[in-house]
Amino acid sequence: MPADERDPSRRWLPVAEPALVGNERDYVLDCIDSTWISSSGKYVDEFERSFAEFCGVDHALTCANGTVALHLALLALGVGPGDEVIVPTLTYVASANAVVYCGATPVLVDSEPHTWNLDPARVADAVTERTKAIMAVHLYGHPADMDPLVELARERGIALLEDAAEAHGAQYRGRTVGSIGDVSTFSFYGNKIITTGEGGAVVTNDPDLAARIKMLRGQGQDPNRRYWFPVVGYNYRLTNVAAAIGLGQLERVEWHLARRREVAGWYAEFLGADPRVTLSPELPWARSSFWISCAVLADDTRPRDDVMSHLADRQIETRPFFHPMHALPMYEHLPRPETGFRVAESLARRGLNLPTSARLTRDDVRYISEELSAALD
Repeated sequence: MPADERDPSRRWLPVAEPALVGNERDYVLDCIDSTWISSSGKYVDEFERSFAEFCGVDHALTCANGTVALHLALLALGVGPGDEVIVPTLTYVASANAVVYCGATPVLVDSEPHTWNLDPARVADAVTERTKAIMAVHLYGHPADMDPLVELARERGIALLEDAAEAHGAQYRGRTVGSIGDVSTFSFYGNKIITTGEGGAVVTNDPDLAARIKMLRGQGQDPNRRYWFPVVGYNYRLTNVAAAIGLGQLERVEWHLARRREVAGWYAEFLGADPRVTLSPELPWARSSFWISCAVLADDTRPRDDVMSHLADRQIETRPFFHPMHALPMYEHLPRPETGFRVAESLARRGLNLPTSARLTRDDVRYISEELSAALD
């Protein structure tokens, strides 16, 4: 679309923005009116119960954010100094950082090209006698291939953790992500499918893990003896106000998921036939949450950062894919497999996140798609 034909009043189109379209305001005002604004209250209890039901698990423990959810899950699994945790190199930095918080070492694994998630075959090669857990990240909302990871974890006697921060409601072979591993974590940051502003949750079917997580997030206090702390814990609790927002969001989670899928469908309609662009995958065995609609540009097109600059000039925000962990200063010293990280490096160099807000219209997505195509011409 030529510049002189664009609508000069067109609004800035962000990659993500929360849609507070349910009872969030009423529930927050109820917290204020009742004065239950800290980490106890009916909304914490109801949000945890409802989120466990949504995930198809027995226990959901809310916490301050998705990063501390990972920390709590790893601590509950007994991860500590001398241990190794297998982590995809293409992920958000919190996945690896939480391992380091425990004094353990991340062992980085390349992606496979179809889902962009960690490659199960390479995970098997990375397991050692020090491996305590495998962290399966459901990147950008698409499930990792879990069955081979479940089988491997059982054979080797190691734990399987799902980092489902970006994948609320996604499904793997008919099972909701978060219900497959030994323990799973979620983020409710403001750009996620449902949000509490900041917030997270750890979910599990294991009552012993749930009890440890609950103790650790509350300063390590014995649940049966007030102000008695048998372990060093953390103040990682979620507030009742944040849980009130989350409950309002969760009550309309199917609407939020449907809107993400609709936006992804519009991108497929307008860009799916362009050989220069590969859009977010959805394999036959998966149902993606389409947290963020993504585009991976062909190698022989205009450089990704130039395309992002073109779009920003036209009121369209985009973001690059995550930098692989092995490229970051604090992790570049970690051992690298002989095969390297070719898939992750290629995706990170060519991938960008497109606007995916529930507030987008079909016309917005058409405009974004036309401008992306124009940037590649």
